[in-house]
Amino acid sequence: MSSTLFRTKNVEQSIQDTEEPEHALRKSLSALDLTVFGVGVIIGTGIFVLTGTAARNTAGPAVSLSFVVAGVVCALAALCYAEFASTVPVAGSAYTFSYASLGEFPAWIIGWDLVLELALGTAVVAVGWSGYIHSLLDNAGWHLPEYLSGRDTASGFGFDILAALLVLVITVILVLGMKLSARVTSVVVAIKVAVVLVVIIAGAFFIKGGNYHPFIPSPQPVPAGGNLKAPLIQLMFGWAPSNFGVMGIFTAASVVFFAFIGFDVVATAAEETRNPQRDVPRGILGSLIICTVLYVAVSIVVTGMQKYSALSVDAPLADAFKATGHPWYSGLISFGAAIGLTTVCMILLLGQARVFFAMSRDGLLPRFFSHTHPRFRTPYRPTILLGVIIAVVAGFTSLSELAELVNIGTLFAFIVVAISVIILRNTRPDLPRAFRTPWVPVIPVLSVCACLWLMVNLPAETWLRFAIWMVVGFVVYFLYGRKHSRLAERQAQERRTAGGGTS
Repeated sequence: MSSTLFRTKNVEQSIQDTEEPEHALRKSLSALDLTVFGVGVIIGTGIFVLTGTAARNTAGPAVSLSFVVAGVVCALAALCYAEFASTVPVAGSAYTFSYASLGEFPAWIIGWDLVLELALGTAVVAVGWSGYIHSLLDNAGWHLPEYLSGRDTASGFGFDILAALLVLVITVILVLGMKLSARVTSVVVAIKVAVVLVVIIAGAFFIKGGNYHPFIPSPQPVPAGGNLKAPLIQLMFGWAPSNFGVMGIFTAASVVFFAFIGFDVVATAAEETRNPQRDVPRGILGSLIICTVLYVAVSIVVTGMQKYSALSVDAPLADAFKATGHPWYSGLISFGAAIGLTTVCMILLLGQARVFFAMSRDGLLPRFFSHTHPRFRTPYRPTILLGVIIAVVAGFTSLSELAELVNIGTLFAFIVVAISVIILRNTRPDLPRAFRTPWVPVIPVLSVCACLWLMVNLPAETWLRFAIWMVVGFVVYFLYGRKHSRLAERQAQERRTAGGGTS
């Protein structure tokens, strides 16, 4: 049993599978495309929303340091992703990396985790995008019927038509080709970054030094929590993370971490990159550095414009400009947020489709989904399936409470990739590595510890939901994946051939 669960798929076989004509993806992306993808998916609701929440409730003006901490945690993981993506330039990201180092069952678990993480992230962002568009339409005097704008409070039924339409339009763009997706993303990212720069430059003129005092507010006791909404570390050890004070900076980092989610999606596009050994590490690290600098700058500006205790939780950037008597900037920020969220949805769905495609190509999911489009060379079947499912989910369901599942899923993937780097360094030291994670095993171990720290600061109910999804994954693997694995078929064929040869 253990030999089958932990059988590994060697790197050479993974790369060879990408060359089969019916499973081959078109290589069209450059380092610039990947960097744009990374910036496009990272800069989303986090920079427009989480700054206020973290500053007001946990860190005060020192929230800028929380963004630095979260960026460092992501950077440690990014160094590990960069080595793997340059060594195993195959679609699937953490799933593929795990298959080459930890074995089939751990790879299935991480793939199953990524499917949930990226699907949920896409739906959550689509609902958020719909909210911004509804607000802009209302300001223009256009009002959608209540039953088409989400939950209808009168009858208890409603469908968010805008969220569903966004996902369906993005699905069509992804089916038509990666280069088209890259062009659309480039235009939208340019608009989004321009809006962020306007916030930074314009807001700098309204900064008041007194708003930074105290930069690190005095620690405040956290109410005792005995329910599932309390952080897991509090239920386990009776110790709660701090609000404000130095520890409040680290607690806030677990909140603003959501703002960085997405850079790992760049690794899923490695198979569609012209020179993945060189360009994927550049795309991953470049996008992360750019976004960290922008996040820190925005948090410094917004906490200087308005006292941290007065910041809005829902729209801190827009409301800070309103408080200074400049409401015009508020509309610009809402427009930038709405435009920016389209690329977040697109790249999350892109990443999920590639993970699903890689798992089906290995036989762990139905192989019907492993064929690329004969003209566009995109994984059109899983893209269409997932796009339709997510559109329905986004239309019917309010997913705000489930957003933290995206955090825990991402952190879990980071841990697996860091461990995999250490294992593959020892089992396959001969592999050519265009990019090497420095100071192995120190960097991967630090990455694991940092991710675990952020995970235990998440609510216990998030862990419970995550555990339920993992149990479902176990059932699916043992009922289907284990029996239909292509790796198992190859190994069985090799044994038959060897047996026939000896006889």
